[in-house]
Amino acid sequence: MRRSRRRSGRSSQLTDVSMTPLIDTALTLLVIFMITTPMIQNAIKVNLPRGQAKEDTGSRQELIVFIDDKNNFYFNGAKIAEKKLIDEIKKEVGAQKERTVYVKADKAVSYGRVLELVDDIKVIGGVQYVALATSKRT
Repeated sequence: MRRSRRRSGRSSQLTDVSMTPLIDTALTLLVIFMITTPMIQNAIKVNLPRGQAKEDTGSRQELIVFIDDKNNFYFNGAKIAEKKLIDEIKKEVGAQKERTVYVKADKAVSYGRVLELVDDIKVIGGVQYVALATSKRT
């Protein structure tokens, strides 16, 4: 008499989980984010003046003020009223020190308006530098 070692209806095999669909999905999302992120950051159209100086690429450009050709103000990509701009920069800087604010003004904006803005930003506590952005001269 032989005894069978079968268990009642249960399989002792382990099923394999295929990782291929998960990896494909993750890589697809990575590619989508890599393509869309630069588009989101450059959504504000500003025609920068040309210059030869190289823009600082070592530090993070986290505080960016845009002024477009219609004198609309943007702070870190969001449109903001001119009166609230300085308060918003103060709130963003907080108690931190040595922050850099980048001003990217369209070349159609008057020189005096840009200097007024730079002067207002310089007196904010915690702002060490105010950098004026230019596009590369060809």
